[in-house]
Parts: sequence; structure tokens; C-alpha cells
Amino acid sequence: MAQPKALFFDVFGSLVDWRTGIAREAERLLKPYAPSTDWIAFADAWRGEYQPGMEEVRSGRQTFAKLDILHRRNLERILPRFGLKNLPDRLLGELNLAWHKLDGWPDVAEALKRLRSRFLLAPCSNGNIALMADLARRNDWHWDAILGSEVAGDFKPKPRVYLAACEAFNLAPSECMMVAAHTRDLIAAAQCGLQTGHIARPDEFGPNTGEPVPTAPVDLAGKDLADLATKLRC
Repeated sequence: MAQPKALFFDVFGSLVDWRTGIAREAERLLKPYAPSTDWIAFADAWRGEYQPGMEEVRSGRQTFAKLDILHRRNLERILPRFGLKNLPDRLLGELNLAWHKLDGWPDVAEALKRLRSRFLLAPCSNGNIALMADLARRNDWHWDAILGSEVAGDFKPKPRVYLAACEAFNLAPSECMMVAAHTRDLIAAAQCGLQTGHIARPDEFGPNTGEPVPTAPVDLAGKDLADLATKLRC
């Protein structure tokens, strides 16, 4: 395998622990309104609307809207399930920013510093630019660009998202590697000609619920991002 020149990263689940972070912020803001709520279940329900919301755009049934907007729509969709109604708009706006306040998995910050010594780095996420910038500042990550859905005007796994990222760096797909904890993301990237790197996040949705290994062939696989960096000779 030829060394890539750029690495593109999935973010939610791959680099950040969305489940714990969303549960934490939801409890902080909503507990006065629903003190007995299972906040992990709330986080799972909100995340459960993620793919259906994007599919409305991918299918052409809705025009493109950045993820902050979809997250707000999805939030309002799940609130009644938890007995939450007529909440202040200001409160919902603050809660929607929970996605901007997620913590990275413990291995990520140092591994990205190592990788940056050899590669161009950018998120290729369904998250919008402001969201990605806030996560980077919170976790002390340095990106060479912020790429993904808002640049492409579509959501993964549509080919345009991966190809637009390559084009942004004036690179051929074969010179780029998509890094993710989700095999489906890597399959889509490989179909566009990108190299693929899998990182294990076995507890993404709770204990032993994620992918400890890829479920289809990939170019490299690591037990976490630090291990993948070692395999990329960083």
C-alpha cells in the first residue's frame, strides 16, 4: 500500500464519544423538567434520528441543510417521547449545541499530533463546519481544513462527499485515506478510490456494541487511533 498524503476522519463515534456527551448535556439542561429521565436513552433516541434525517436529504426529498439544523429538527421530534413539551426556545437552542461540546476518545488528541507530522488532516464528517471547529477547539485538535458534508452539499455515504474532500487538497482519491470506526463509511470511500483505515470503537453505543474489527476488508485496521498511527509509521 502506498502511503497516503491526506487522512480524512469520520468524527461522531470515531473520534468523539457522542453518547456520554449528549447524555451529560441533556441531563444538565433538562433534569429540572424531567428528573426521572434515562439520559443515555435520550441520547440514543436523538442519535437514532440521525440517519433518517439525513436520508431525507440524500434521497432528494428535502434540500440540503447543515447538521445543526437537522439535529434541531430531530430533537423536537423526540422530546414528546420523554414527556417534554413547551420548552423555551432558548433552552432548546442551547441543548442543540451539545453536539459541539463532545469529548474525544482518550487516544485521539495525541494520535492526531503524531499523524500531522506526516499527513494532511481533515474531518470528512456529516457535521457542519461550525460544529467541527468547536469540537476541534474543545479537544485541542489541529485540522488543515474542515471538509465533509457542508463543503459537498450532501451527506455520506454519497460519493460526492469523499470526492470533494480529495479535490479540496488537489489529490487523487488513491492519495487519500478515509479513517472511521464504521465499516459502511469505509466501504463507500473505497468505492470512490480512497484508501481505508479502520479504528475500533467497541463501546460506541454502550458496552460491546460497536465494531471491534472491520466487517469487510480495509487497507489498515487499528485497535484505536494511536495504533493506526503506529501502523502508518508515525
